[in-house]
Amino acid sequence: MSKHFLIVGGTSGIGAALLTTLIDQGHQVTQLSRHPERAADHPQVTSVRWDVRQDPFPGDRLPPTLDGLAYCPGSIRLRPFERLTENEWREDLDLNVMGAVRAIQGALPSLRQAESAGILLFSSVAAGTGMPYHASVAAAKGAIEGLTRALAAEFAPRIRVNAIAPTLTATPLAERLLATAEKRAAAAERHPLKVIGEAADLARAAVWLLDDARLSTGQILHLDAGLSSLRV
Repeated sequence: MSKHFLIVGGTSGIGAALLTTLIDQGHQVTQLSRHPERAADHPQVTSVRWDVRQDPFPGDRLPPTLDGLAYCPGSIRLRPFERLTENEWREDLDLNVMGAVRAIQGALPSLRQAESAGILLFSSVAAGTGMPYHASVAAAKGAIEGLTRALAAEFAPRIRVNAIAPTLTATPLAERLLATAEKRAAAAERHPLKVIGEAADLARAAVWLLDDARLSTGQILHLDAGLSSLRV
């Protein structure tokens, strides 16, 4: 049965892969981003411009009923703690946390019209595993994990809320960290499974959490090639 999902940030990386996966399964997708013209040109996709940090939420462009929301924007700011400015902390918190809050608050009326809906957020392996130079992103994604659990409790039983905590994933956001074959090999070697994530890996898990994971809410799914839990 065709459903209607909202993706924030569906023009690049994991968000774009998720959009493609959903339309391949026959679903309708509304996609919000700063550059909606970059989204897949497909009759099942409606793209709307929205800058999560400064624009009013375009609630009038949403369908009356939404079966799910995925908030995909994120940041990777790797810098020594003492060199992080207050403005940089605010930027990371605003994009990762407050953007998600604005999206959920804006979409909630449509989500509540569905018999059962899912919300998906994105954390990071850095939120649960201490890593040097990750203070800003770890703090922001730690807040996302807390928000996931709190909203799962508040919105039950009609709306499920989960998050994915990936490791470094081969997307445009991580391009500079994986720019050469040597960097990719070194990144893979740090993981017990000796691989790095691909956007398609995350998209498949995202669709499951949004649409099929009937017994899952308040969960943080660690897709990190064993980095957070194994020592080998």
